[in-house]
Amino acid sequence: MLKINKDNSKKILVTGIKPSGDITLGNYLGIIKPLTEILKKNSNLEIYLFIADLHAITIFQKPQILKEQIIKIIKIYLASGLNLKNVNLFVQSDIKEHPYLGYLMETNSYVGEMSRMINYKQTKLVQASKKNPIRTALLTYPALMAADILLYNADYVLVGADQKQHLELTKKIAERFNNLYGNVFKIPTEIKLNYLGNKIKSLLDPTKKMSKSNHDSGCIYILDDASTIHKKIMRSTTDSDNCIFYDINEKPGISNLLNIYGILKNMEIKKIEDYFKKYSYQKLKQKVSASVIKELEKIQKKIDKINDKQIKKILEKGTIKVQKQAHQQLLQVKQKLGLGYIL
Repeated sequence: MLKINKDNSKKILVTGIKPSGDITLGNYLGIIKPLTEILKKNSNLEIYLFIADLHAITIFQKPQILKEQIIKIIKIYLASGLNLKNVNLFVQSDIKEHPYLGYLMETNSYVGEMSRMINYKQTKLVQASKKNPIRTALLTYPALMAADILLYNADYVLVGADQKQHLELTKKIAERFNNLYGNVFKIPTEIKLNYLGNKIKSLLDPTKKMSKSNHDSGCIYILDDASTIHKKIMRSTTDSDNCIFYDINEKPGISNLLNIYGILKNMEIKKIEDYFKKYSYQKLKQKVSASVIKELEKIQKKIDKINDKQIKKILEKGTIKVQKQAHQQLLQVKQKLGLGYIL
């Protein structure tokens, strides 16, 4: 299911995560866990994994908290069993070519394209409801995301469901640039995972995704303690008929719990349904709770053993590697555009 590089040639996958809040169970099951599985099944795949701190500041972030979040996310990735042999881990703002190419992508895109992005419209409404002014970077966010991908000539991109529209715009911008100035950019392919982790919903409102912007009671965080996890799952929204089967339209709450259990136990939905068909809702919740606690406690114990020296060494290695690729790619783009004189 997660074998994507079928011809065994060297390929590049790019993915990133914003440090704008604590990592949720949805983030872990939807991106981090499948990423570790992809690496196991695709030994010739090289991953460019970055912490998207420049994207985070499209809305106000307290500087000290942002720094802490960056470190926290790195520790979670490292503790999740990510094989670093083929992973280049780095912080977006440490590679100056990201915002540089982001600006060049702005010059090859249009305001209408940017303003049609669903993510922009939704975030704009949220910020307006809080009486916060809308930052220009929120509108131009997709141009920077295009740069994140095109800077490394990615073959594959792993994105969340809410970023798919941005990826389509990235492809359009790349094709437009290639047609105008000559081929520089590889057109990336989205990894479409037939994976339950993409469907993890809020525990309180299972019609919405589990998100950092949800009410805390509907969202499990990677660093939640066992007691907190248990309470959240036991209070999760279900229905009144006490019959367990998978139907995301008729039984979204139960289906959400089955999804979570299925990923953690590596079981298909039909087998999960058969397993739980004689269980009460309470027993189902208890089983799901125990599985989540077991998974997250393993990660939490590993996090406690990771120190700043290890993080610095890993980031330095990744940053040096990607810096060379980013520099060469930006030079090619500048040459195509007729930019620069000395460099």
